[in-house]
Amino acid sequence: MKTQREKAEDFRSLHHGKRILTLPNGWDVPSARVFEEAGFPAVATSSAGMMVSLGYPDGEVIDRREMVSAVRRIARVLAVPLSADVVAGFGETPKEVATTVRSVIEAGAIGINIEDFVHETKELYAVEKQVEKLKAIKALGESMRIPLVINARTDALRFAPGDKESKLKEAIRRGLAFRDAGADCVYPMGLTDAATISAFVKALNFPVNVMVRRGLPPLEELERLGVARLSFGPTASYAAMGLLKRAAREVLEKGTYESLIEGAITFDELNSLAVPRA
Repeated sequence: MKTQREKAEDFRSLHHGKRILTLPNGWDVPSARVFEEAGFPAVATSSAGMMVSLGYPDGEVIDRREMVSAVRRIARVLAVPLSADVVAGFGETPKEVATTVRSVIEAGAIGINIEDFVHETKELYAVEKQVEKLKAIKALGESMRIPLVINARTDALRFAPGDKESKLKEAIRRGLAFRDAGADCVYPMGLTDAATISAFVKALNFPVNVMVRRGLPPLEELERLGVARLSFGPTASYAAMGLLKRAAREVLEKGTYESLIEGAITFDELNSLAVPRA
């Protein structure tokens, strides 16, 4: 079993390889283990998937300790690196955010995803405030001797004022500021078309993360555009819940069970997902 530092170093190197890093987002122990068993070199948590699985809406309604506990349970069973989505950091000040990040590192994570907006109001944090948080996180990783990988997300394409062009300019401005503050990857939420992805990647000249969503170019084209990392986000949990909805309708409307049986794993396979890999 690799040390936490070795996992962090491996995860960092995956952002600079010849191939794009495809990063699946799990929401609990079995979903994370399924991705590991499939052969992905690392796994991340999905804030929306995880929060909803625990009975909370996405965001910071959940108690920080409960979120960290869920990260710890996932990290305990994985041999591959785990990156944790800490939403906006569960705190207003750099010190409070660093406390959250320290907790997820101590829980076993070696990377984080952090947002730059307030879920309740959909307002973006001031760039200067977000930069101070990122600097505090960077300093924390160095003090703990863990080369923590920071994925700095901006939602400027969704919530910045103005037209599409103005939003892109703001996303690039924030991305550059986050890069210079010590982030290891920048995640502009909402990029889907090739032209805009290309413009963003060229403007930053730095690892960029995009998310699986309708209209996104295939992996081969994303690699050609220079994208370093593709994350699933909550799409895997959407797919899983969609399967359950289809299966439920089939049983209730047709009285058959094919959706529940076809492609399903066995009891022994399910049970094994709670056990760390040998």
